[in-house]
Amino acid sequence: QVQLVESGGGLVQAGGSLRLSCVAPRSIFGFSTMGWYRQAPGKQREVVATITTAGTTNYVDSVKGRFTISRDNAKNTMYLEMNSLKPEDTAVYYCNARDGFSRVYWGQGTQVTVSS
Repeated sequence: QVQLVESGGGLVQAGGSLRLSCVAPRSIFGFSTMGWYRQAPGKQREVVATITTAGTTNYVDSVKGRFTISRDNAKNTMYLEMNSLKPEDTAVYYCNARDGFSRVYWGQGTQVTVSS
């Protein structure tokens, strides 16, 4: 079973910063578009940001200018740098990988809580 392992969540005050990390198996990471999704209580899971193998990035409008997605192919690791956090960013954040055959893999999620 493929495992994506997230880390870096926690509790932070509004205006603060956090960095999430996601490690994926080498057999998956190098061939996959990677992404971060989040799910707030009572809401559907939504995409936050994605990054292709070529490094092309996309962000949901609500995080543009505040969040930065990146990947380190040598370490099979993806990051999400989150700055100027808002209470509405509170959610469980999930790592996602989609390979060239459209197979999709998920991490277990990491909680991010932003207090006002």
